[in-house]
Amino acid sequence: MNCGACHFYGGGGDGVKHGDLDSSLNDPPRSLDVHMSADGGGMDCVRCHTTQAHRIAGRCYKTPAFTERKSLIDDDQVHRISCVSCHTETPHVSNEKLDDHTDTVACQTCHIPAFARENPTKMWWDWSKAGLLDEQGKPVVKKGDLGKDVYHGNKGEFVWEKNVVPEYFWFNGSLEYTLLTDTINPREKVYLNRVLGSMENERSRIYPFKVHRSMLPYDEKEMKMLSINLAGNEEAAFWKSYDWEAALQSGMRKHGMEYSGSHGFVETLYHFPITHMVAPKEESLKCADCHSHQGRLAALGGFYMPGRDHSRILDSVGGLLILLSLIGVAGHGILRRILRKPRVQEEK
Repeated sequence: MNCGACHFYGGGGDGVKHGDLDSSLNDPPRSLDVHMSADGGGMDCVRCHTTQAHRIAGRCYKTPAFTERKSLIDDDQVHRISCVSCHTETPHVSNEKLDDHTDTVACQTCHIPAFARENPTKMWWDWSKAGLLDEQGKPVVKKGDLGKDVYHGNKGEFVWEKNVVPEYFWFNGSLEYTLLTDTINPREKVYLNRVLGSMENERSRIYPFKVHRSMLPYDEKEMKMLSINLAGNEEAAFWKSYDWEAALQSGMRKHGMEYSGSHGFVETLYHFPITHMVAPKEESLKCADCHSHQGRLAALGGFYMPGRDHSRILDSVGGLLILLSLIGVAGHGILRRILRKPRVQEEK
């Protein structure tokens, strides 16, 4: 399909970038995506990502998580789309209890139990190991079990995964980005983008994300992230020179920025919202997938979740109520036995 020709291959290959967008969606079975499957909704991309005056709807979700924001950039006036645009906020006809969740849990959280279900996606990318060449001066390439490169001299070392369980965050629809001008702390992981939202924010929902982790270069003196000149006509480009210093100097110069000449590598995280690859409803998450001690939301703190959390006060009150109920039932039975009148036998 036209959209997939670019978006399925973002980041340099099939399934590299998003995790929920890859070539398996060209003709997906219903088990992979109920909307795009010929056996399901039979929809194509533009059914949701409508176009008006060359502005394509999408980018991020507007309803219900946030109804007044424009988008990630203030002057972008394209329309937002959301599950509730079609399904409303009360879609569970046969189970109204599930509708109690829609004010805090995004539809995608339950209905996309895993991403990269057909093709693998890249979860780890270590640029610090790039540059290994063979005897002919060509980049060394090594294949892994999933049929993907686990090492490439041009790009470094990778980890690919399939059937990946998302990570979950409170999301108000906005992401905050780390810029080349921002100071970082290399002793900590650097969030290239941060998911904004909280339980207290009524526009936030619990959303699923792919968290892509990588090792990227930073300026050891300026304590800022660095831009690499990878390809092009310049001899300094990394894929020509395989010289980090030259490639970083050239990359920063293209941004009109200085580079100190001393670089290191720091672990980074980048968050991709998951919204495609919607599974059939019979394969959606069950209550215990979240409402349990080791459930999917075990790492999402700051609120009380039945089945997952324990409160000493609530447990004590609950235990006391059970005890009082037992005493009441037992007392009632004892009193009935004590006060029961003996039957008078009828004369024959």
